[in-house]
Amino acid sequence: MTEIERIQDQHKRAFEGEAWHGPSVQELLKDVPASDAAAHPISGAHSIWELALHIAAWEGAGWRRLKGDRAELPDEEDWTRLSDTSEDAWRKTRDNLKKQYDELQLAISHLDVSRLDQPILDGMSSVYVTLQGVIQHDLYHAGQIAILKKALVGGTNR
Repeated sequence: MTEIERIQDQHKRAFEGEAWHGPSVQELLKDVPASDAAAHPISGAHSIWELALHIAAWEGAGWRRLKGDRAELPDEEDWTRLSDTSEDAWRKTRDNLKKQYDELQLAISHLDVSRLDQPILDGMSSVYVTLQGVIQHDLYHAGQIAILKKALVGGTNR
C-alpha cells in the first residue's frame, strides 16, 4: 500500500467505517432523525446537525486547499446556523457531507506522493499534515456526536 492509499484508507475508516476506535461519522449519523440531529441535549454544545455541517465544511476546505484555494472559512461557513430542521433538509445535509468527503477522497487519489511533505499552500502546513488533520477532525467530532446521541432522551444509540 502506498502512502497515498494509507491516507485514503484512514480517511475512509474515519468517515465510512471499520475505524479502530469505534463508529465512523456516517455510522453515527445513519439512524439519527432530524429532530434528534437539531436537538441540544448538552447545554452549550453544538447539535449533531451543526457538527455534521461543520465536518462537511472542513472536508470541503481540505479539498479546496488541495486545489489551491486557502479556504479560510468565515464563522458562518465554519459553524452554519440552522434555519430549516425538516427531514428533507437533514437528508440534504447528510448528502452534502458525503459529497464533500467523496470529493476530498478523489482529490487525494490524484495526489503525487512527492507533494505530501510540501506546504499545501504558502505559509500553511504540509499536504500530509493537512490531510491527517481532516481525518483527526472527523474522529474528534465523531466522538462528540456519539456523546450527543447518548445524551438524547430516547436517543437512538443507547
